[in-house]
Amino acid sequence: MQRKQYIRRILNVIGQMRQYSTHDNPLGIPGQNLKDHQKNLMSRGLPKKAPIAGVKNVIVIASGKGGVGKSTTSVNLALAMAANEPDKRIGLLDADVYGPSIPTMMNLQGEPHLNDKNQMIPLINLGIKCMSMGFLVDEKSPIVWRGPMVMSAVQRLLRQVDWSPLDYLLVDMPPGTGDTQLSMSQNIPIDGAVIVSTPQDIALLDARRGAEMFRKVDVPVLGMVQNMSVYVCPKCGHVEHVFGEDGAHKVAAEMEIDLLGDVPLNRRIRETSDTGQPIVISEPDSPQAEVYRSIAWKIVDKLTKLDKT
Repeated sequence: MQRKQYIRRILNVIGQMRQYSTHDNPLGIPGQNLKDHQKNLMSRGLPKKAPIAGVKNVIVIASGKGGVGKSTTSVNLALAMAANEPDKRIGLLDADVYGPSIPTMMNLQGEPHLNDKNQMIPLINLGIKCMSMGFLVDEKSPIVWRGPMVMSAVQRLLRQVDWSPLDYLLVDMPPGTGDTQLSMSQNIPIDGAVIVSTPQDIALLDARRGAEMFRKVDVPVLGMVQNMSVYVCPKCGHVEHVFGEDGAHKVAAEMEIDLLGDVPLNRRIRETSDTGQPIVISEPDSPQAEVYRSIAWKIVDKLTKLDKT
């Protein structure tokens, strides 16, 4: 009898919690107190944000899901910014500690040297300053680290690198909404986030979560890039929506953020990235390169408007 009464009490408590249970409020904290409660939790023990010395703007390129072409987008956008405004100085940070791609795509290898302040000097190719964990470990060696070690490594790549002077630092983020994203948003001022997704429903679910995460930590979401949007047969011109049609357009409209551009599924984008000659540089007059340059202009325009508000 006592056991049944105990079970009833547990069920009653669960039932009461369900009255308030939502994704944002799973513990049922009522009313206005929820926002105050969240602010208190977020402010406890958080470090003060400190800018990266000599870096004017930090832009993170993120995705909720892996395999959507985020690194390819990051590299081509960095080169597109440099092509659009040759007088601007651009940097590219590979924050994906477990799976660094920037060394291959930017055709860079070797360990960085140190300056007289014991800071790492970024490796440079195609006019872009680059830093990646891939420069510090053998490319065939897996990185088997727990979260705190990864966070320490990311902080070193941010703080112990001689980035100065830079107008724009693009950060190629790891997929998801985990420790790296949260740590960076709490430690440095991020001027804007760009979310990359394919039109596929499962990728868009994660992209939505990624955008919402940046909003929760007060990082402006500059917009979405719909990657692999359409495949056009080079022989017959047939158009095929391999991953779905206009999914990112719909999500962007629902979230009231801009769709910055559509990047097609194209063999030359993949081939040029794999060989360390990204398409913006190797085929600057191609329609694909033009798409990246257009997106880069929109990102800079949005940052300019944010500075004025």
